[in-house]
Amino acid sequence: MKDFLQERKTIRKYKKEHISQETLDYILKAGIRASNCGNMQLYSFIITKDEDKKKAYAPLHFNQPMVTQADVVVTVCADVNRFNHWCEINGADKSLNNFLFLNIATIDATIAAQAITTAAESKGLGVCWLGTVNYMADEISKFLNLPNGVVPVACLTIGVPDENPELTERLPLSAIVHNEEYKDYDDKAIKEMYKQIEENPTNIQYVKENNKENLAQVFSEIRYGRKGNEEFSKNYKEFINQNFLDKNCQL
Repeated sequence: MKDFLQERKTIRKYKKEHISQETLDYILKAGIRASNCGNMQLYSFIITKDEDKKKAYAPLHFNQPMVTQADVVVTVCADVNRFNHWCEINGADKSLNNFLFLNIATIDATIAAQAITTAAESKGLGVCWLGTVNYMADEISKFLNLPNGVVPVACLTIGVPDENPELTERLPLSAIVHNEEYKDYDDKAIKEMYKQIEENPTNIQYVKENNKENLAQVFSEIRYGRKGNEEFSKNYKEFINQNFLDKNCQL
């Protein structure tokens, strides 16, 4: 049996084949069986399958081709709107529009998204996580008609794979795991941990193409540069303040 957990790959190319509703339901049910805070299930899944809708959605994900190629696009949202509504009609306090539950709902939504991913891959399907929801939260919220209290957290493209890429390199366990307490890294340890990634031929070419001295500079100055980070952070903060947090809990 293939160990898809140890051999998982991000799939960005898909065949023009449809996923049955039975399979899609199985995948989504795996999401709602995931662990969550207090069994409140503070998340919602927006399913996009219509071809025209996907084409309209693509620009909000920087026109990444996965959005239109995949059979299904699942936008996983942190959602306190539904729970607040339940409280309201039962004469209970609507107490979740604060930073604590923004964090809790985001964690729950992420856990659910990973469960969806695992279930899809167990069925032989390919998945790609799109981080663009963090950059385009306001625009995506309007496109999906999200009410106050609902924030897009992750977007997953799911389809029948049309590629079999090599495994992406990862840091070794020794770089990630701390026994009993956190042990900070010295320069020598950092260099050793990132050596394999830096020596990957693709990454060496990446550095040359961007006219930088090393991979760290590409990531921090080109791919995720300070100016863009600060601008998107400002936009995201404004979106959260306007669409999730009570006035007395503003960031």
